Amino acid sequence: MNIMVIGGGGREHAIVHKLSQSPKADKIYALPGNGGIAAEAQCVPISATDIDGIVEFAKSHDIDFAVVAPDDPLVLGAVDALNAIGIKCFGPDAKAAIIEGSKVFSKNLMKKYNIPTALYEVFDNPSDAVAYIEKGSFPVVIKADGLALGKGVIIAQDFAEAKDAVSMIMEDKVFGKSGNNIVVEEFLTGPEVSVLCFTDGKTVVPMVSSMDHKRIGDGDTGLNTGGMGTIAPNPCYTDAVAEECMRTIFLPTIEAMNAEGRTFKGCLYFGLMLTPKGPKVIEYNCRFGDPETQVVLPLLESDLLDIMIATADGTLADAEVNFSSGAAACVVVASDGYPKAYDKGIEITEKPLGADCFVYHAGTALKDGKLVTSGGRVAGVTATAPTLAEALAKAYAATESFEFANKYMRKDIGQKALAILKG
Repeated sequence: MNIMVIGGGGREHAIVHKLSQSPKADKIYALPGNGGIAAEAQCVPISATDIDGIVEFAKSHDIDFAVVAPDDPLVLGAVDALNAIGIKCFGPDAKAAIIEGSKVFSKNLMKKYNIPTALYEVFDNPSDAVAYIEKGSFPVVIKADGLALGKGVIIAQDFAEAKDAVSMIMEDKVFGKSGNNIVVEEFLTGPEVSVLCFTDGKTVVPMVSSMDHKRIGDGDTGLNTGGMGTIAPNPCYTDAVAEECMRTIFLPTIEAMNAEGRTFKGCLYFGLMLTPKGPKVIEYNCRFGDPETQVVLPLLESDLLDIMIATADGTLADAEVNFSSGAAACVVVASDGYPKAYDKGIEITEKPLGADCFVYHAGTALKDGKLVTSGGRVAGVTATAPTLAEALAKAYAATESFEFANKYMRKDIGQKALAILKG
């Protein structure tokens, strides 16, 4: 089969790497791909949001199956456009992708169908939002309605911070039209868990749970990022919690989307908070998470392409989906200065890796035949092992095989999980 993967980050590299292991995969194209993906697929310089360009490429290259990985093209209707020319896709259509594309939609969906989430109000006027916040308690969570590169959520510690956040989102329009409406919600406490689920709109198959590390600094300090590392499985996500989430959150969400005429097929990401009152939804994503994918897929023992095709065909109940009982750890190596200003174009040197280790490239490019940095999060260095402690040790050791001049990484990825495991 000729396969097309839309996107060019670490998540897409993990997807391409896993798909390349399928005996059914012949030619794999990545649009646009990156410097690391180029070793496993043919990279094509077409933007992930250039829907017309993607469709034309698919037509001219006999594409049999497409994986639309990032949120933007999903919300823009890439799956709809490809389906319209007869190409099967992994990923939701635009009607279903709204579950991530609009936080107002997703919060109202949860309220309507009694899916546990934080209490909230929606505003389209900044003065009304500020008046509401002034009467409430702190911290308070303020979210831009639309997509904002994972940066549209602000946790304000006091009224001054909250007022600034409302002004920045709704008046300064730092996230563009995504800030036309905002959600103001209560601040929840408890361990956070990410659970990615395969679903064909009928069957829900959860993948291995994971734990992300969003802050730039050790000890969860500093600015929020796209993710500085992940581990899987998340030790807070017990069998009992998993059963409760399936009963109160996962299946009810799929049923709610069906009831709304927005059947969801693809990967539905559940960002959960395990509160004293039970698991609650913090957010939905309409696709694989990044960098969660970089620890979840290495633990998948089944054929990813078979699962994706079954998801598109509505036959997921018959598919084989097995995960290793081991652990995985991903340490993100970033450009110093991220998530603010940082230098690009710095040459990268790579050395051979040990067994069960892999580098998923994110912000890399090939320039004059050399591998250079091209983004803030440069790569995710991942390792698998029977235990989390072993996986972390291997991943950190492997980071020494991937060097560039302004390399930065957190030194404490997975330490919180190890502490939980030790009791």
